[in-house]
Amino acid sequence: MPSDPKASEVPRVSEVSKSSGWAERPAPTLVDIEALALAAYAALPADFRALTGGLVFRVADFPDEEALASVGLESEFDLLGLFVGFGMAQAGATDFTGRMPNQIWLYRRPILDFWADGEDSLGAVVTHVLVHEIGHHFGLSDEDMERIEDDAG
Repeated sequence: MPSDPKASEVPRVSEVSKSSGWAERPAPTLVDIEALALAAYAALPADFRALTGGLVFRVADFPDEEALASVGLESEFDLLGLFVGFGMAQAGATDFTGRMPNQIWLYRRPILDFWADGEDSLGAVVTHVLVHEIGHHFGLSDEDMERIEDDAG
């Protein structure tokens, strides 16, 4: 007779790792985060995407000191993403050649840290960051962004 009757109910580590796949799965890479961002962007409503023009996605492990300073943050884990460029309000005044394209920077390690501390899927977190970076730049309210995220699924 086993000394602990509940011990037989607890799955073994090998059983859990086989069923979940996490034992063999590496952490999401920069390329993985970029792929999630591109898929999230493609799922956004067309009229919203049209507001962004030729948006370029960039992914880095962490924001640099300049990015942190631009939003008044000190910890590299506090910034999940950043919009860099010109929005609709500035577009007419700055149309000239040589301008860099609008960019959305996503920061992998802060995103993964945020994801690990919550209950949302990684795709949902990336979509949230993406929509907020685009939306805040264009002056959208949190309610507008929430509706866009809901429409994106």
